[in-house]
Amino acid sequence: MDTYDLVSKHPLLAILRNVPLEKTIDYAEAAVQGGAPFFEVALNSPHALEQITMLRTHFGDRCTVGAGTAITVERCKAALDAGAQFLLTPGTPLDVFSYCAENDIALLPGVLTPTDVATSLQFGYKTMKLFPAGSMPRHYVKDLQGPFDGTNYMAIGGVSPANIREFFDAGCISVGLASSLMPKDAVAANDWEACAAYVRGMVDQIQR
Repeated sequence: MDTYDLVSKHPLLAILRNVPLEKTIDYAEAAVQGGAPFFEVALNSPHALEQITMLRTHFGDRCTVGAGTAITVERCKAALDAGAQFLLTPGTPLDVFSYCAENDIALLPGVLTPTDVATSLQFGYKTMKLFPAGSMPRHYVKDLQGPFDGTNYMAIGGVSPANIREFFDAGCISVGLASSLMPKDAVAANDWEACAAYVRGMVDQIQR
C-alpha cells in the first residue's frame, strides 16, 4: 500500500532512534506540539516495540506511528503487533516487499539507486524514502523523476534545520529527522518547550 496520501500530508517525520524510554512521551509530545505528529520508531533501538505501543496508547488518533529499519519479515510482524501503522525500510529487502504487498501493509521503502526505485515500483510503491539523501546532489530527486515519472520522495539522512528547505526545493514532498530533530542540550535538560519551539521553527520553514 503506497504511502503518498500519508507522507504528503506530513512534511516532517520525527524519527525516534535511541530515545530513552522514560523520555518517550515527553519527546513525542514536544514534536506534536511543534507540528510534527508523524513518527518513526527505529526497530534497532532499545525498547522500540514498547515505545510504539506507548505512542499509540498515549496519542491515539492525534498522531501516526511507523516502524523503521523493518529489514526482516519478523521485525515487520512484531512492529505491527505492537501497533505500528506503517513500515519503513533502509533498502529493498524483497521478502519484506512481498510480505507488505501481499498483506496490503503501508510501506515507505528506502531507495538510493535507479535499481532500487525500479524494484519499489515493481511492488507498487511509488512513494519512497531517499536514503541517505544528504549524500546525494540536491538535483538527484529530479534526475530520478525523469525516467521514473510519478514517483515521490521523502528525504532522510543528512537533513538538518540548516538545509531542510533545500530538499523541498529539490522536489521532495517530506523529510525525516532523527538526531537533529531537537537540540540535544534541551532534551538532556527536559526543556520540552524549547524542543517544541525548535520543531515548530522547522515546520514553519517548510510551510513558507
